[in-house]
Amino acid sequence: MDLQKQTAPAGSELRASDAERDRIADILHDALAEGRITADEHAERVDGVLRAKTVGELEVFIRDLPAAHRQAPAPAPYRPTAGAIPMDPDDNVVAIFSGAVRKGRRRAGRRIHAYAIFGSVEIDLSEALFDHQQVVIKSFAVFGSVDIRVPENVSLRGMGGGVLGSFEVDTLDSGDPEAPVVYVDGWAVLGSVEARPRRGRFVADILDRVQRKVDKSLRKHLDH
Repeated sequence: MDLQKQTAPAGSELRASDAERDRIADILHDALAEGRITADEHAERVDGVLRAKTVGELEVFIRDLPAAHRQAPAPAPYRPTAGAIPMDPDDNVVAIFSGAVRKGRRRAGRRIHAYAIFGSVEIDLSEALFDHQQVVIKSFAVFGSVDIRVPENVSLRGMGGGVLGSFEVDTLDSGDPEAPVVYVDGWAVLGSVEARPRRGRFVADILDRVQRKVDKSLRKHLDH
């Protein structure tokens, strides 16, 4: 059966991301381990997954497997909950004819304002601790750039636009209804705002490391 020639379901015209290809490949690997497909079928389907361009083309390769019929979690809303985000920022990141960076192990506030005017701002949340489920990054780039990175297992939404500039946000759906949602808003005027995941960085991994350090410190305290 030539799976690649089957018609994709309607409404699946969106371009596939690397994370979505990885998810389908993992499902196929599990199906092979469970004996649901043969090694030859696995190789054929994985090859098709790597060449697929849309979400609909990807779904073809698993639609005869149980994983394709499990109820998918509801996607994160495309706007923050009304009243959930304060109007005043927790952090202002300003670069005027200069550069400004926020990165490393730090707590992500609910609202971050970034201003790049003939300068560059980098906001890297890939190691951040999320105390809140919804985070808004309001970004303004005027002849400058705002570059945003997030863990790949959060949801990411874009709400801004560009005026003779580039405003690009990679839409992500975590699949976990409790995962943080990062909303990137604002404008790029003769500049650029870009937000995308940093591959290999996960919120859970970071929180686990923090908990292990806390447990270790607590044990040392109790031993004394």
